[in-house]
Amino acid sequence: MNIAIVGTGYVGLVSGTCFADTGVNVTCVDVDAAKIERLKNGEIPIYEPGLDQLVIKNVKAGRLKFTTDLASILNEQEIVFSAVGTPPDEDGSADLKYVLQVARTIGQNLNRYLVVVTKSTVPVGTARKVRTAIQEELDKRGVNLSFDVASNPEFLKEGNAIKDFMSPDRVVVGVESERAKKLLSKLYKPFMLNNYRVIFMDIPSAEMTKYAANSMLATRISFMNDIANLCERVGADVNMVRAGIGSDTRIGRKFLYAGCGYGGSCFPKDVKALIKTADDNGYSMEVLKAVERVNEKQKSVLFEKLQRAFDGETLKGKTIAMWGLSFKPETDDMRESTALVMIRLLLEAGCTVRAYDPVAMDECRRRIGDAVTYCRDMYDAVLDADALLLLTEWKEFRLPTWGVIRKAMKHPLVIDGRNIFDAEELEENEFEYHCIGK
Repeated sequence: MNIAIVGTGYVGLVSGTCFADTGVNVTCVDVDAAKIERLKNGEIPIYEPGLDQLVIKNVKAGRLKFTTDLASILNEQEIVFSAVGTPPDEDGSADLKYVLQVARTIGQNLNRYLVVVTKSTVPVGTARKVRTAIQEELDKRGVNLSFDVASNPEFLKEGNAIKDFMSPDRVVVGVESERAKKLLSKLYKPFMLNNYRVIFMDIPSAEMTKYAANSMLATRISFMNDIANLCERVGADVNMVRAGIGSDTRIGRKFLYAGCGYGGSCFPKDVKALIKTADDNGYSMEVLKAVERVNEKQKSVLFEKLQRAFDGETLKGKTIAMWGLSFKPETDDMRESTALVMIRLLLEAGCTVRAYDPVAMDECRRRIGDAVTYCRDMYDAVLDADALLLLTEWKEFRLPTWGVIRKAMKHPLVIDGRNIFDAEELEENEFEYHCIGK
C-alpha cells in the first residue's frame, strides 16, 4: 500500500514513520528542502524518544522516503495525509492556508481516485473546504475525477508518541463514503488485528472530537490549578484532594495534577480555536474561556511565590536557577511554555537567570538568544543562586542531592512548580520550600 504524508513536523513525521513500520510504503513530503535533506541523511529535526532509530530502520528497509515534490509522487498514492501546520491567527482561529495549499496542489495534479485525509488539527468544516479547493482545481483543468476527503485527527502525546501511535486508545476516522472507509480500514487493519478501537464516524464529528478531547484535558488541568490555589488559602493539600477525587471511577486519576500551567502545541491552540469556532457560530464557550484565563494566570504563579518568599524585597540583582524549559518532559517543545513567561518576568524584574534543560536549551536559545545563562547540568544551574524554580518534571530532577545543592546556593529557597519534591527532605536540608496547592 502506498501513502504520502504532507508535512514532516511532529505529527507528520511520527505518523509516516509508524505507518512505514507496519509495512506501508510511505513518502513524506515537505516544502523545506533543507529539512528533507537532513531526513534523508538520518538527521531528525525534532526530539521524540525512539523516533530516530525508527526512521533509520524504515529508510533502510525502503518503506520510508522523503521528497519536496508532491506532484511527482501524487498519482502513485492511494491515500494522502495532510499534516501541515495550522497556526493560530491573532483572533485564535486556526490558519488553514497550508491545508488549502496542499488541497490545491492535489487538485492541480490529480489523475486518479485518491482519498485525501486531514491529519492536522482543524476546525469543523475544514474537510468541506478541502473538497471545494480540490474540486475547483479539477474544474479549472476540465477534469472529471472522483475523490474522497476524510478526517483522521491525531491524539499523540509528545514524549510518548510512538507508543501512542502503535498502541492507541482509539483511532478516530471521519468518512463520507464506503469506498474511503474500505481503504482506510485496510490501512488500519494491523491495529484492528490487535484489537485497538478504530471508530468510524461522520467527518464533522471527527473534526470536533479532537478539539473536544484536548479541551476536556485542558479543563481538568485548569480546574485542578484553581482548586490548588484555593487549597493554599484554606490550609488543604491538593495532593490529598487529587487522591480523594481521583479514586472516583467517574473522574479517574489522569490530568488531575496541579502545576504552573499547561503549554505545548495543542492545548492552548485548540482551546482558542474551539472558542473561536463557537463565537463564529453564535455561541459562547464560557467554561473554556475560564479555562484559558486560569491557565494564563497560572503561568505567573511561581513568580508571585518568589516575590512573597522575599517578603517585598526587590528581586533586582537576584540570581534565579531554573530547571526545565520545555512545556513537558521528553520533548524540546517550548511552544506556550511556562518557562518563557517566567523568563520574561524574571528579566523584567532585573534577575539573572541560570537555566538547565536536558534537551530544550538549543530551542530556548533559538527563541530568546542569550538572554539567560545556559548551564551544563542541574548542579551548575544552582551555583550562587538565590532561588531554584522547578518548571518541568524531567526524571533526572526527581532525586537531586540536596546537600550539594544547599552548599552551592546563596539562598536555600526552592519553588516547585510541579510538586515532585519531598517537603520533609528539603526541610531536613534546611531549605525553604514552596509548591503548588499546599
